[in-house]
Amino acid sequence: MYILALNCGSSSLKYQVFDADTKQPVVSGNVEKIGLADSFVTQKYPDGEKVRRDVSMNDHNQALNVVIGLLREASIDISKISGVGHRVVLGGEKFANSVEITDEVIKKIDELSMIAPLHNPAALVGIMAAKQLLPNATQVAVFDTAFYNTLPEYAYRYAVPTAWYRELGVRRYGFHGTSHLYVSKRAAAVLGKPASECNLITLHIGSGASAAAIRNGVAVDTSLGMTPVAGLVMGTRPGDLDAGVVLYVMQRLGLTPEQMQKHLNKDSGLKGITECFADRRDVEANRETKPECQLAIEMEAHTVRKYIGAFLAELGRVDAIVFTAGVGENDDYLRSEFCRGLESLGIKLDAEKNAAALARKGVESAIISTDDSPIKIIMVATNEELVIVEDTIAIMNGTYNPDHLKMDYSFAKQQ
Repeated sequence: MYILALNCGSSSLKYQVFDADTKQPVVSGNVEKIGLADSFVTQKYPDGEKVRRDVSMNDHNQALNVVIGLLREASIDISKISGVGHRVVLGGEKFANSVEITDEVIKKIDELSMIAPLHNPAALVGIMAAKQLLPNATQVAVFDTAFYNTLPEYAYRYAVPTAWYRELGVRRYGFHGTSHLYVSKRAAAVLGKPASECNLITLHIGSGASAAAIRNGVAVDTSLGMTPVAGLVMGTRPGDLDAGVVLYVMQRLGLTPEQMQKHLNKDSGLKGITECFADRRDVEANRETKPECQLAIEMEAHTVRKYIGAFLAELGRVDAIVFTAGVGENDDYLRSEFCRGLESLGIKLDAEKNAAALARKGVESAIISTDDSPIKIIMVATNEELVIVEDTIAIMNGTYNPDHLKMDYSFAKQQ
């Protein structure tokens, strides 16, 4: 039996097929530029082999058709795909855990698209395509926001008119929750402690970025807000921003909400500062010749350190700082910048351990702090797809527990 994990973006589709018994990936891939003339799919195998196909795909339905064809070429019996787990970015207050997809669930995800217009519609397209092409498979939605259903009200409410919250759902939701859940469990295993006894600050830093404060295994705060624009400086998103700036610029430039939406999601962050680079590798490669690249690094590091300090104050006792996602897993230079000057707070990075802890070189997790660091620093390679797969299997088997501390996740065990 196989489980298919799907992560649909507006013009992309990431997928992984897992063996349901071993919970090991069999094949994975990424479809890019859906809807454009130069769309293509890259399929990867556990031994490192890659196959690329340049195929015109006008929509996600066509893309999933192409993926199924490639899976057949990889000797995957499509009839044995018994479950499909979908990453859905926003579940709002309605969905505090993963659920089997029904017509009512689809309707609610669609309603929430008003809050997440760049993400939920893409997930819905993937859900509908999977239901059509794999009608006998159980479809499960795994929500990024579910991990944050434990936030106290004083942490998720904004100081705005209460009617906005009550009638429009204006509140902090948080995102990247599936990743934060995974790495918090793995970090607890690395520390040799039950997750329910760990206080952690987890930092998911990729193109998108977020920090989470975790007390006794559950989230109590997050840097992201009602949308994925708030918090840390990101590749193309600004992070924390005075709302008055948005109003001022819209008025002065005569921008529509749609235009401002694009600027905040696609033209800001590192790209906005450097005016050309959204990828940290490009920013770092040019930091000695382009002052704006050095500035972008300093601004990003400043916000990360600020959130670490804030969450330290909020949690009181912290067992570890945990880095994950593309940058957090593979950029030892930026990790050192994020930790610079925090020694007096009990956060001491070991330069040699830091340089060796790179997920791209096969390291899945490592302690990168000095032996005498009161607060450990850990790198964990995230695996959101495994969370999706295990939630899907549990829902299919009737063993799913909405309290993630009571779920028997394989990755929560010491290895």
